[in-house]
Amino acid sequence: MMYLDNAATAPVRREVLEAMWPYVTADFGNPSSHHEVGEAAARGLADARETIAAALDCRAAEIVFTSGGTEANNLAVKGIALAAPRGRHIVTTAIEHEAVLASCDYLRRHHGFEIALVPLGDGGLVDPHALAAALRPDTTLVSIMHANNEIGTVQPIRALAEIARAAGVPMHTDAVQSAPWLRVGLRSLGVDALSVSGHKLGAPKGIGLLAVRGSVPIEPLLHGGGQERGRRSGTENVAGAVGLAEAIRLRSGARSGDSVRRSRDSIIRGVLGAVPGAFLTGHRDARLPAHASFCFPGTSGEAVLLELERRGIVSSSGSACAAGSDDASHVLVALGIDEDTARTAVRFTLDSRVDEADAARVVSAVADAVAAVGSLR
Repeated sequence: MMYLDNAATAPVRREVLEAMWPYVTADFGNPSSHHEVGEAAARGLADARETIAAALDCRAAEIVFTSGGTEANNLAVKGIALAAPRGRHIVTTAIEHEAVLASCDYLRRHHGFEIALVPLGDGGLVDPHALAAALRPDTTLVSIMHANNEIGTVQPIRALAEIARAAGVPMHTDAVQSAPWLRVGLRSLGVDALSVSGHKLGAPKGIGLLAVRGSVPIEPLLHGGGQERGRRSGTENVAGAVGLAEAIRLRSGARSGDSVRRSRDSIIRGVLGAVPGAFLTGHRDARLPAHASFCFPGTSGEAVLLELERRGIVSSSGSACAAGSDDASHVLVALGIDEDTARTAVRFTLDSRVDEADAARVVSAVADAVAAVGSLR
């Protein structure tokens, strides 16, 4: 079985489990407890925070541990918007993760915010000039993801952040998908807040973080004991934080993506050449190195996935958050793809072990699977 759904979740790395083990056994204490057991846990948490801060180009005090990417996005969007004095206008895009879009919708429904969607260009790219045109004196937040989870398009975040900063508007980016492959940092990208999820990087599910500049006010979503410098109450997941730090450390030294990019390109060329009518979704060049996503008009994406699994290839139709829904992908519809065609989408997200032979196997399996589905219609 070849697993090509790493954008949904990646397997936990052995080194991560080994780093976590002491904090689920001997050093199990509450890091807020003032005794030896608690202080051992607190040291592990502090070390994890320092390791992550070094990798994400920020200060340790600017790391807020969360339960994952969804909470980090909610904290960024709601927390910054509700704490900011500028106004009630938010700028984002129609292809953001549901965690961002639903947070914006919550602010619209319950707090009277106005949500503006920046127009999308080729392959879902945002033009910095379009962002500049969308900003107003009362804009309180810009939230644009670094790389899209469904189509793999990578946004020019640094250029977009410069536009927002010139206007005095805080900018958040969802870096959940880009963190495993690209250089991701608070100051290197020029943003004010950045979300990361552990289980995309080889850490377990249930741990993530928001890196947020110390100068940016943020209203907490969770209230209680005042952990995480008052920004996220609740006893910290020390083992998870240690695992996330190890996963980030391991990935920070091996992000060139050259090998997997070659395999990705072989899959793209092969599928487009072998399957009549197939087309690539997302930007051809500005895309994640391990991401290849297609539509196969005249088929059913779910049926193609079943045929692929019979042939030993595990992939997905897009966001795992929308799995089981009959609705067409909001990302593909926002790109102008009609709903019926959007339901034919199949996404392959590779890991660094996929080589040219694996790519050839994927192309052959896709051609056979699409042909098999077509013969049933």
